[in-house]
Amino acid sequence: MKAVMSAVLTLALAATAGASLAQSAPTRNTLPYKDCIRTDLINEWHVVDSTTVIVRTGPHQRYLVKLQGSCDKLGIGNPGLLFVPSQADKATSAFRICGGVGEKVRSRYQPACAIDSVSLIDEATYEHYRTGSKYHSITTQAPSH
Repeated sequence: MKAVMSAVLTLALAATAGASLAQSAPTRNTLPYKDCIRTDLINEWHVVDSTTVIVRTGPHQRYLVKLQGSCDKLGIGNPGLLFVPSQADKATSAFRICGGVGEKVRSRYQPACAIDSVSLIDEATYEHYRTGSKYHSITTQAPSH
């Protein structure tokens, strides 16, 4: 009987510990598939600071990309900014970045930096970040308003 009680107590303790670990783990909000950054359609990007990048795809989609750590050399060299999908993304949606685990950005002089989050932003927010950016690239395709 003591062995059964001990096993039940151990199982209950393990379940409680697992639940508390799951609650303390950060939740990752990823964009829905239709709203993800299409890396093959990027026509403008700006490195705002070492942890923030903004991206435009086409005339209307604007994104704020937050990085997990400081990436001081993003935007330097050619190419200045590359998006690297996760291994899972490469198999299913190679040209989309949604803010999932394993997605990264890199440049010629900067090792890959993990993406923390990707979110859609409005034009006013995009312009606010754009005015303070350190590095940028704009293709010849001008966004229509």
